[in-house]
Formats: sequence, structure tokens, C-alpha cells
Amino acid sequence: MTADQPADDDRVVVDAQPVGPLLRLMGNQGLVFLLVGGFNTVLGTVWFIVWQLAIGDTLGYHAAIVLGYLCNVLTAFCTNRYLVFRVRGHVLRDFWRFVVVNSGAFAVNLAAMTVAVSVLGFAPIPSQLVITLLTACISFFGYRDFSFKRSSSVKGS
Repeated sequence: MTADQPADDDRVVVDAQPVGPLLRLMGNQGLVFLLVGGFNTVLGTVWFIVWQLAIGDTLGYHAAIVLGYLCNVLTAFCTNRYLVFRVRGHVLRDFWRFVVVNSGAFAVNLAAMTVAVSVLGFAPIPSQLVITLLTACISFFGYRDFSFKRSSSVKGS
């Protein structure tokens, strides 16, 4: 099946993997991921800023990062699963894999924030913005090639 032929249930399939409605509309998975990722990044950053302003002076920026992550991970999973990659079945497996990739980016975020803020003396909020952009770019490949990957024999699953 090619990318421009509809599947049995009217979903477009790219490389034997169904894709979400935004990809059908825009035709470029990287661009769609950037839009959805941009939304999730803004939402996650807003959560970080809210927590940093609420508890940052008391518990520090690490607590703000953790709480922001916990507030945003389910939204990020759902928007990627249903709008970008549009897979069916295996929800718990997909969520676990998503959390693995997302947690890797989260660990890099924590380490990079520690270096940026505690070692280099940069402010937490601008540091978080830069680090988030870098980890979001890398996460695309983990989500595409691991979290939501389907084998070619399981086209609609």
C-alpha cells in the first residue's frame, strides 16, 4: 500500500503504519510532529513555569521540572498517538514505550538543567526553553521508531 492509497478504514498508511489526521491534511510527518510537539512543549513549559513560580523558591527548579513533567506526559502521549502516529491497539505497551523515550528526554533535561543553572549560573526559565527544544527534536525519532512503531505485518494495530 502506498502513502496516497486509503486503508480499509480510510486511514492513510505510510511505511505500513497508519497516520493521524494532521498528517493526512499536511502530508509531512516531521512537520505534524513539530506542530503537536510544539503544542506539548508549550504546555509542558507552561507547567514548568507555573510550578517554578509556585514552589521554585521553596523546593527548587528540579521539583518544578518533575511536577511539570507529570502534569504533561499523558497529554503528550495522547496527542502523539492520535494526531501524529494514529496507531490502534497496544495502548499500555505504547504508553510504556512512550514513557521510556520521554523519560530519557526528561533525564537529559534534568542533567542539562543542573549544568546550565547550578554550574553555569544561567536562569532556570530560559535554560528550560533551550533544553526543551533540543530534547524535543531528538524525541521524534524515539517516538516514531520505538514508541508507536508497528511491524509491517500488523498494519492496523
